[in-house]
Amino acid sequence: MAALAGVAAACKSGIAVTAFRRRAATGYTRPMLDLNAPAPPFTLDGTSAGVVRRFSLADFRGKWVVLFFYPADFTFVCPTEVVGFNRRLPELEALDAAVLGISVDDVETHRAWAAELGGVAFPLLSDKSGDVCRAYGVLNDAEQRAWRATVVVSPAGKVAYQVVSPMNVGRSVEETLRVLHALATGRLCPADWQPGQPTLDPDLRY
Repeated sequence: MAALAGVAAACKSGIAVTAFRRRAATGYTRPMLDLNAPAPPFTLDGTSAGVVRRFSLADFRGKWVVLFFYPADFTFVCPTEVVGFNRRLPELEALDAAVLGISVDDVETHRAWAAELGGVAFPLLSDKSGDVCRAYGVLNDAEQRAWRATVVVSPAGKVAYQVVSPMNVGRSVEETLRVLHALATGRLCPADWQPGQPTLDPDLRY
């Protein structure tokens, strides 16, 4: 009853109830980043192809960047996503896009997990403090782990797209590719648009 009263109050005051619905569906309650706002900068230790080094978001300026936040290494859904992104990496790179996986696991855990998966060609970054997850609004405070979230940063360093998936449902790499293709057109793309299909009148705003 208290929850319903909260929804009623939100409606009466004109406050959107999107966050309430999101909480009911996934447990995710944090506000998301503003689209077209500068993506929060970061520098993190990470591993790529078995080599440990530091990575900064600024290193990828001029490219599309897919920030792939996930709960934990050595789990069940997460490896299917990592393998999926790894398999489609050539297609992502053809769009001048980089993929960065981010979780709160340490670098050595990343390296061991990547080896178990047969190698991962994109960087897995360690956000042990959770500060980067928090800055992007995707830290699960209760578990101190990342939500299953995807953020696409534009070549200009702006937030271009973001989505949070339920913890029990793996994200679609195919959909991430579709969105990147659509963003790269710079035009209006209708529902279910696919690469190669017509876009809408560029003079329209939405």
